[in-house]
Amino acid sequence: MSGPRVNSFFLGNSSGVNFSIILSPRDAETGKLQLANCSGSKRAGDWNLDVTPGVNISKVSVSLTRTLELCLPNATECCPSPLCMVETLQVLACRGSVLLAQLLIQAEIFANSSFAGNVSENATIIPNQAFKPLGSCPCNLTAGACDVRCCCDLECTPEMQQLFSGSCFTGVFGGDVNPPYDQLCSSQSMEYTPEWFPFLCVQSSLDNTPFLGYFYHGSTSTPKVPSFEIPLQTSPGKPFTGYREGDPIITEEDEYFTVPQQAMAGQCVGNAPVAYLHNFDVKCLTSLDSYKEGLPHDVRINSGTADFIQQNVVYRAITDRGKFITESENLLAAEVLCQNVTFAEHYKFIWKDKNIEQVNVTVFLGSLCDGEILTQRFTVEFLSLNNTNGEEVFENPGYQVGKPVRAANLNASDPLGSLNIWQPAGRGLCASATYRPVLFGVDSYSGCILEVDINEDCSFLRGNVTEKLNALIQATHIGKRDNSSYSDQNDWVEIIRLDPFSSNVSTGGLKGFCPDIPANLNIRIVFAKVGAVQGIPQHQILAVQISYSTVLWQFQCGLGCKNTLSSLPITASVQFIEVPAQPPLPVIRYQKLYAEFDCNRNEVCWPQLLYPLTRFYTGEPYSQSLAKGLFLAFLVLLAAIMSNPWFSKLWSR
Repeated sequence: MSGPRVNSFFLGNSSGVNFSIILSPRDAETGKLQLANCSGSKRAGDWNLDVTPGVNISKVSVSLTRTLELCLPNATECCPSPLCMVETLQVLACRGSVLLAQLLIQAEIFANSSFAGNVSENATIIPNQAFKPLGSCPCNLTAGACDVRCCCDLECTPEMQQLFSGSCFTGVFGGDVNPPYDQLCSSQSMEYTPEWFPFLCVQSSLDNTPFLGYFYHGSTSTPKVPSFEIPLQTSPGKPFTGYREGDPIITEEDEYFTVPQQAMAGQCVGNAPVAYLHNFDVKCLTSLDSYKEGLPHDVRINSGTADFIQQNVVYRAITDRGKFITESENLLAAEVLCQNVTFAEHYKFIWKDKNIEQVNVTVFLGSLCDGEILTQRFTVEFLSLNNTNGEEVFENPGYQVGKPVRAANLNASDPLGSLNIWQPAGRGLCASATYRPVLFGVDSYSGCILEVDINEDCSFLRGNVTEKLNALIQATHIGKRDNSSYSDQNDWVEIIRLDPFSSNVSTGGLKGFCPDIPANLNIRIVFAKVGAVQGIPQHQILAVQISYSTVLWQFQCGLGCKNTLSSLPITASVQFIEVPAQPPLPVIRYQKLYAEFDCNRNEVCWPQLLYPLTRFYTGEPYSQSLAKGLFLAFLVLLAAIMSNPWFSKLWSR
């Protein structure tokens, strides 16, 4: 070892093990190590032994207690030479009188070369040149001698200065390093002084001069760095008025309550704030190296009335890791490092009006090992306090863009329904595709690939495709509004289904050829804007139609036609069509006639014939343009009168 401290590790159970250190265990005559003695202690000379026990491993540290400074005159407890210490140490681990392990340490330590004493030398203070020049006498060029014509040279005696007192250097070089400036009221250097000079001159001392840089050393103000504090948390005199839809939820420390969410580019953002009344369900990929813990669950949340509520957290263990681990590398069991991490978090906010009444959190924990890819899931759901029988009651009277479309099976005992489209994964096969809900106002197009055998029966293929398409629509009615109640049938519109065309065309025994396959599902939703709540537009669904488009499937033969399977892409499209809430008024006869004079519809604009005299001209006020126009008309009329022959006869008389 070459430093004052060295660390090592003892592998195994350290219970009942006695650690000791021995100084100079070599025999001076033979040079051999002395026999180990388990009766030592944890201190030997200037050395200390520290042991930090663990489960199956213990940390053993040997440290030097003396200083390593070189000796100054009349100093003790220091290093007399640069090579400060050369010693041999032995660390022993014994259980009773039985030696379990020993460690031999050869210490060669040099003294510290850095100086840590006090410096008593005089330091040269360089003045701020903005106020006081660094060289007050620039003409003093010779040290220890008098410079001729340099009247500011302190090395010149009065007798010497009398020899050249009439021819001293002037200006800055002669020592006048702070001359009066022209704007000074007492300055008479200007050849021509304007009459307004006494009113606009500067009244100041020569200590504040622009010649040295600036007039004065003004006070500096601390820049106001834009803070990321929450603007919703107002001053103490103004109470917190509650949340509105879309407002970020606030914690007790006036910070955002964050849960990992998906950004526009698709990646997950760990510090994304949770918006009030906005549900989401996201999945994020992470590994053991990039795993980060989220916001602690002991953080209290602002309820909306300046009160703070604690989260009700329930921890559960993951039983099936296969649903979350998507990729695993084959590593040796001895090299795998595992850690207990969060697999999923489910938040349920119980709300009423503008306030949060309760927060329930369910956290699923599991073991994540090195080399595995974890798919974390985070869900946030807002439930109204006024719900009954598990039915969620929404207070929004209409749909908002991006919210899921509500569906129901009003003919079944369980009215809960769904309207989905595909979300393919992996190879894009229909067998592995999952569903995602149809979002209001978002036109969507998705699909998957169905593997079809060359010997597939056409009738069976049509039924199989129709069954997979109908699985997307598990509903008979669609809610007109976001707060449609299952108990009121007037709040729902029935889905209009146009069944696929049933073909009776015979293929004549041909294989790999099927006409009229309903491979495309078309969902058309007609809606209208019916008003706004607090400035947020509200929409209502008026009708929903489902239709099918057929295609001709033909087996695609690859290289050598060795494969008996072919792919059939099936798709589902969602289209939102906006119509006026009320039918427009019919066009009256006057409007039809007036269209001929509409300047926006015709190339010839008759109303702008006399453009400067019309309201379309905005270059000057209308009253002025009218007066100028009338004056111009008067001149034209006067010229017409004077050009008449009878006017000349009348004028000659």
